[in-house]
Amino acid sequence: MSLIGEFKKFAMRGNVVDLAVGVIIGASFTGIVNSLVNDVIMPPIGLALGGVDFANFFIVLKGDHALDTLAAAKAAKAVTLNYGLFINAIINFLIVAFALFMLLRQLNKLVAPTPATDAAPPPSEEVLLLRDIRDSLKSR
Repeated sequence: MSLIGEFKKFAMRGNVVDLAVGVIIGASFTGIVNSLVNDVIMPPIGLALGGVDFANFFIVLKGDHALDTLAAAKAAKAVTLNYGLFINAIINFLIVAFALFMLLRQLNKLVAPTPATDAAPPPSEEVLLLRDIRDSLKSR
């Protein structure tokens, strides 16, 4: 089999196609989560903390230390430690991890086999009494 034939066989396997679809959906989901964190979650948190923008939390390691924003520091070519962006990335991760946890939890509930009962429950007292009555009527 030729190299191209082997690659075609590999690429058309169900697992590879499913993986490709998952990567594309994951990339789209990342964009949604980034927007959720940066545009919905962080502004109220920043407002509650006195109008703080986490994206502008940074430490200038080399360069002008009087810069107020990260954009200004980048424009001045200062070397910065951007811990605010790191906080945003951690929040993104936690949201994605929680969403995946909830998704997998629901999938496991749908896919998990129902436990098979090995033995039937014992008959109730009423059933036993009715069987005794039946047996005594048969014997007459």
